[in-house]
Amino acid sequence: MVLERDLEEVAAEQDNFLNIDEVYDEDEEIAITDMFDGEFISERTDFKNFDELVAESPSEASSSEELETVPHGEWEKFVAERTDFKNEEAFVLAARDHWVAKRLDLN
Repeated sequence: MVLERDLEEVAAEQDNFLNIDEVYDEDEEIAITDMFDGEFISERTDFKNFDELVAESPSEASSSEELETVPHGEWEKFVAERTDFKNEEAFVLAARDHWVAKRLDLN
């Protein structure tokens, strides 16, 4: 699985690596549920999807659309306690790598 390996190493093994423009348009907004898709969330947490994870957080938020209402300190602690990650930064970076790997078809 790409998340467990160096993304650059996996990409270097590919014969026909895509151009960045074929993967991502810098004007494209990436939905948070695309980045934190069900596959990523179910493999790295006890939840089925990102909305379920947010709804279980220590806040009134019931979906990813309300994530900004979760106080940062509480979210950071929740991520450390309820995911495979030590903090929010590690969680976000792993989700980013997962999203890129999917777009590059490196899985």
